Amino acid sequence: MSGPAPHVLVVDDDPHIRDVIAFALEDAGMAVTQAADGQRGVTEAQRLAPDLVVMDIGMPELDGFGACRAIRRTSAVPILFLTARDDEIDRVLGFEFGADDYVCKPFSTRELVLRIRAILARGKAAAGAGPLRHGDLVVDPASHRCTLGDRELELTATEFSILTVFLEAPERVISRDGLIHAVYGAHAQHSGRTVDSHIRNIRSKAAALGSGDVLVTVHGVGVKLGACRS
Repeated sequence: MSGPAPHVLVVDDDPHIRDVIAFALEDAGMAVTQAADGQRGVTEAQRLAPDLVVMDIGMPELDGFGACRAIRRTSAVPILFLTARDDEIDRVLGFEFGADDYVCKPFSTRELVLRIRAILARGKAAAGAGPLRHGDLVVDPASHRCTLGDRELELTATEFSILTVFLEAPERVISRDGLIHAVYGAHAQHSGRTVDSHIRNIRSKAAALGSGDVLVTVHGVGVKLGACRS
């Protein structure tokens, strides 16, 4: 990666796991700060404004869900959850609280590094693009800002990337696999349910602003942009 080293905040109550992750990320050219609990993670995220947060779910005092929700009040920093079990409810709740991705324990540090690099690369690529418009929807990758009419549509980094993919081809119907490839890369191991969770969140946030037609399902094919009227 060119430019300053990406700064990753690792939040986990297990010091061994923190050290393993920190070693792998530093070996990959990233700067790392560690936090031992959710509350400290929130404080450090607000103080340091890292490029990405790796967050364990199961922590005492303040768990990963609560910490993610607190961070999301003031920041759209990408958050990757670590979960101790491959449980769909953890993934769904994580996405609803504002997570961008998740990795199940035990995990491969190589996979974790690849996931983090993919998230950071999406953000870097988006920053060089100009505003995209469709109906009343405007996505500005440079400022990571999305508006629907005259109101802000607050999205996580991954939700923002997904909506950007649709706006780049506004008439195209995109399949689950196509979205996974476009957002996570050709070698991603995500399921269609992951994409469904993000799309459901985008629809819910848009509906709260008065638009029920931002993303439309074409049954048996995929999803496309709707009229996008506020």
